Amino acid sequence: MAKLDFDTLKSHLWESANILRGAIDSSDYKNYIFGLLFLKRLSDVFDEEAENLLKEGKSKKIALEDPDEHEFFVAPKSHWKHLTTLTHNLGDAINKANDALEEHNRVLEGVLSATDFNDKDRLPDSTLSKLILHFSKVRLRNDDLNEPDILGRAYEYLIGQFADDAGKKGGEFYTPKEVVTLLVEILDPQESMYVCDPACGSGGMLVQTVHHLRALHQNTRNIVLHGQERNIGTWAICKMNMLLHGISGARIEKGDTIREPKLLQKGKLIEYDVVIANPPFSLKNWGVESAGNDAFGRFRYGLPPQSYGDFAFVQHMIAILKPSGRAGIVLPHGVLFRGGAEGKIRQGLLEEDLVEAVIGLPSNLFYGASIPACLFIVNKKKPAQRKGKVFFLYGARGFLQLKNKNRLRPEDLDKIVKAYRSCAVAEKYSRPVSLDEIRRNDYNLNIPRYVDITEDEEPIDVQQTINELLKLKKERAQAEEKVEGYLKELGYKI
Repeated sequence: MAKLDFDTLKSHLWESANILRGAIDSSDYKNYIFGLLFLKRLSDVFDEEAENLLKEGKSKKIALEDPDEHEFFVAPKSHWKHLTTLTHNLGDAINKANDALEEHNRVLEGVLSATDFNDKDRLPDSTLSKLILHFSKVRLRNDDLNEPDILGRAYEYLIGQFADDAGKKGGEFYTPKEVVTLLVEILDPQESMYVCDPACGSGGMLVQTVHHLRALHQNTRNIVLHGQERNIGTWAICKMNMLLHGISGARIEKGDTIREPKLLQKGKLIEYDVVIANPPFSLKNWGVESAGNDAFGRFRYGLPPQSYGDFAFVQHMIAILKPSGRAGIVLPHGVLFRGGAEGKIRQGLLEEDLVEAVIGLPSNLFYGASIPACLFIVNKKKPAQRKGKVFFLYGARGFLQLKNKNRLRPEDLDKIVKAYRSCAVAEKYSRPVSLDEIRRNDYNLNIPRYVDITEDEEPIDVQQTINELLKLKKERAQAEEKVEGYLKELGYKI
C-alpha cells in the first residue's frame, strides 16, 4: 500500500471544503473540517497502537480498553468506525463522540466540543454522510504517512486556504506564513527558551518556532511554548494545530489577554525570553475601562486611546519579557506617528531604549487589511552597538504581486533578515538612527523620516530626446506635405 504524500492529502482535504460549499459560510469551513480530520486521525492512530500492542503479546482487553496504553484513548462510541455505521442524527452522534473523547483525554478538554455539528439546517445528515464517506477514503495512521509532519503541514496549508477563502475574516485567525517566518527568523528563538504568543490565533507563530529549532538541529522538545487566544473556535483550532504537529506540551489558554491574562504562575505574569504576536490591528473596545487599575501594572507608559488597542498589546508584551527578553509585534503604521496618548507611550519606550527596530512591510499582505504593516522589535537588553539607536528598514518594495494579494519572496525575507542582523546602512533601504535624531522629530517613528523612500527618476538622455523630437518634426512635415498634395488633387486652394 502506497504511503500518503503531502500533495495527495492536501487535495483530499481541500475537496472536503467543496462538499460544504454553498451550505455554510466559507469562514466556518475550518471548524467542521478540522474537527472531522482530528477525529479520523485519533481513531486511526488508536487502531494502529492497538494492533502493535496485540503483536507485543498484550491481551485484546488491554489493547482496546486500557487508556494508559494509548496517547489518546478512543472509546467505541467515539471511534470513526461507529460513525460510518450511522445514517440518521449524525451531528448529534459526532457531538457525543467528541464529548467522550474530551472526557477520556484531559488535554482535549473544550477543544472538540467547541464546534457544534448538530445543526441540521446547516449540516443535514446528507452533507455529514458525504463528509464521513470522503474522510473514510484515507487512512491516517503514522505508518501510512510518507513523512512524520505531513498532517501538520497539511493543516497549515488548510488554514492558509481557508483564510484566503474567508477573505477579511481570515485575518482574525491567520498571519501569512512569510510574515511569520520573517518574524521568527529575526527573533531567532533557541532551545530551552520560554516563548509566548499572547494573541496566538491558530498558532502559526508557535509552530514556526518549532520549525526554526528543527532547522538549527536543536531539540524541539526542549522549549516552553505558551499562547492565549480570545476566540473559542480559533483557540480550538490552535490546540489541534499543536497536537497535529506533535507539540503536545504547549500551554494554550483561552480568554482576553488584555482584560484577563491567563498565563500566570503564583498569581504573577510568567516572563519569557521571546514574545511574538500579530495582535488585531487598532482594536476598538480593547479594555481601557479596566486598564487604569490593572493588577499587573502593565500600562506604566500610559493608557492607549479607547479606539486604538495596539499599544495595549505592546505594553503587555513588554511586561511579560524577561530582563534580557525580546519581542516582535506586527503593527499598523499608525502607531509609529499618531500623537496624543500614543505619542507619550512611544516617548516612554524610546527613552528607556526598548525599541530596537522598525521594519516596514509591503501593503496588501494580510487578510482583512490592505494597509501596510510594520514589525516593531523590542529588546530589553540591546547589545552595545545598538544602544541609543533604532534600526529603520523600508521593506515595502520587495514582494511578489499576485492576483488578490502581495507575498514576500524568499529573497525578500533574506534581504530583510541580513540587513537587520548587520544593522547595515543601505541607501533608500535601511539605517540605524540615533535617539537624539528621533527626539528632534518629536519621537515620531514614521520610516520615511529616516529612510529616503523616493523613487529614483530615470536619467534623461538629452541627445536621444533631441533626436526623437527632430524625428517627430520631420514626420509631421512629411504628413503636412501629403495632406497638401491630396487637397490640391481635390481642387482645394491652399
